[in-house]
Amino acid sequence: EKIERETRFYITSLTLDAKLSGPMIRDHWSVENGLHWTIDMTFRDDECRIRTEHAPANFTTIRHMANNLYRKAPGKDSIRLRRKTAAWDDEFLVSLIAA
Repeated sequence: EKIERETRFYITSLTLDAKLSGPMIRDHWSVENGLHWTIDMTFRDDECRIRTEHAPANFTTIRHMANNLYRKAPGKDSIRLRRKTAAWDDEFLVSLIAA
């Protein structure tokens, strides 16, 4: 078995030991990874071939805005289904944007 070691640096004003800081850092990344997973699955972000100049950052911003609109929509449908419904139903799309 190969053992790997990583060093990461974090800035905080708190006095913490590894027992307290480790779970806090892992919790932060679990939330961050969950957000990225949702966007990757809904918008197939990993397959996007937009790579020049400011376009990747601009499209990321648009995807985050759209994801927030889909999440705020009432009901229990999945975000993927809400996205498809918005593509098919102009009234639903307007209700998302106007909310």
